[in-house]
Amino acid sequence: MESSLLTFKKNISKECQVPRIGTSLSPSEPKKHLIVGTKPKIPDLNLEPPSDSEEEGKDASDDVPKLLYEVEVEIFARVSCFEYWKLHFLNKQFSQLLKSGEIFKVKRERGLVKPYVLMLTSGDPCWTMIDKSFENFRKLPEIPSDFCFFSCDKETISAGTQLLVVGKEVESIVVWRYELEMHKWTKGPAMITPRVMYGSASRGTDAFFAGGIKFCEKGNPEVCTEAEKYNADTKTWTMIHGMHKRRKFSSGCFLRGKFYVIGGRDENGKNLTCGESYDEVKNSWTLIPDMLKDITFKSSQSPPLIAVVNDNLYLLESSSNELRVYDVNENAWKKLGIVPVKANAAKGWGVAFKSIGDRLLVIGTSPLPRSYIKRMAVYTCRPSPNVEEQVWEETENCCDGVQLSNFIHNCCVMFA
Repeated sequence: MESSLLTFKKNISKECQVPRIGTSLSPSEPKKHLIVGTKPKIPDLNLEPPSDSEEEGKDASDDVPKLLYEVEVEIFARVSCFEYWKLHFLNKQFSQLLKSGEIFKVKRERGLVKPYVLMLTSGDPCWTMIDKSFENFRKLPEIPSDFCFFSCDKETISAGTQLLVVGKEVESIVVWRYELEMHKWTKGPAMITPRVMYGSASRGTDAFFAGGIKFCEKGNPEVCTEAEKYNADTKTWTMIHGMHKRRKFSSGCFLRGKFYVIGGRDENGKNLTCGESYDEVKNSWTLIPDMLKDITFKSSQSPPLIAVVNDNLYLLESSSNELRVYDVNENAWKKLGIVPVKANAAKGWGVAFKSIGDRLLVIGTSPLPRSYIKRMAVYTCRPSPNVEEQVWEETENCCDGVQLSNFIHNCCVMFA
């Protein structure tokens, strides 16, 4: 299997002059189709299975195409996502294999998925996809939307191998969907209750959304309680039970099997210290009073910066740059030292605080710039709730060859 993969890579690098990792593919660039070996016949899985009489007349060699197909899937399931665009340059059958989603299905079943960071930084019209080490990157195509969408705030979340970006166009609130298999953006499907400034979190191929600001028939904004779920496999939205509180500018996460929505502001603009947890089995919400009672609030601050690692909920306190961990039983937060970024520079805005595997990831402006130019700093740590000061490791020379602003507009983590 490894030799087949090596042969595949050698053929690509030798015979096809294609962009390196770290460059963007655009639809206008010419594609060079190659024929590598013979084309194995990929079976049509939609056909009815043959009858017993047909099976008796088959030769053992008839199973070879199916075997080749399964081997190909197993090989490519072990290849980095940054290499997948090359499949489109091989031949139509390999391109169809990628578009079928079978590779990513096998990745999930074999436990081969890896985290990728997707970011939109200030001044950049395109999202950037970066691997866990922050060494390799890839620019996504530009979203074919209008000027209103690009000038307004947007929110981002991943569901399976899809990146969902929600924002407001001239006519309405829209959802743009980037599919990793297709390497392109598609509009829709729209939310059942279109809204912005909601709390959200993803789990596998599902993404949950709650609260936010919706617009009434007359165009007036309204803070809502509605919640819904998106499924990436079916590309459909489903309404779920609404929350107890109206809230906007809240944050969401999955903690111990439940969808949590934390903080935010109510319809009067008052900061909410309560949280809510959603039980999908019961389709009901539980209100958690005073969940953020010890947290300092400032006017116009960002939604709570939260992340979950090993079923522990962590919060980056933007006013003090402190890391805290939540005690579910005591409904209280414990301090875990200072985080090495300037989260308080813009009241929490412009900072990315995410979980990436068993680590916490924070991206922002370094508190100790090495020059007068502000630079993007990337730090990770393996958090421990029982240690007062965490050990943060800086990622040196991250994303060499790409200029990224130190101010992060959107950031999410995709497992693919």
